[in-house]
Amino acid sequence: MLEGDLKDYKKKLESAINAALSDSPHITQAIQDIRDDGFDVFLIVEATIGFNLKDPDAAEETPTVHTVELKLSSQDAQFLRQFGIRPD
Repeated sequence: MLEGDLKDYKKKLESAINAALSDSPHITQAIQDIRDDGFDVFLIVEATIGFNLKDPDAAEETPTVHTVELKLSSQDAQFLRQFGIRPD
């Protein structure tokens, strides 16, 4: 597989995540409520995306589960809790 293919997959996945967040009426409304109260809002979501090439000759095995660690500052966590989102 070419390096360019992986970059394309990553871009497609990033775009899908961005679209899901941008199209969420809950997120849109929460941000609008904050803006209506006179605040500027910025939201940073960080994800690590990795790829492992499957070995076609390998025996069928249990899929590996990859975890994504989302690093939130105390302000991020407080912000999310205000909207009923429990980040911990």
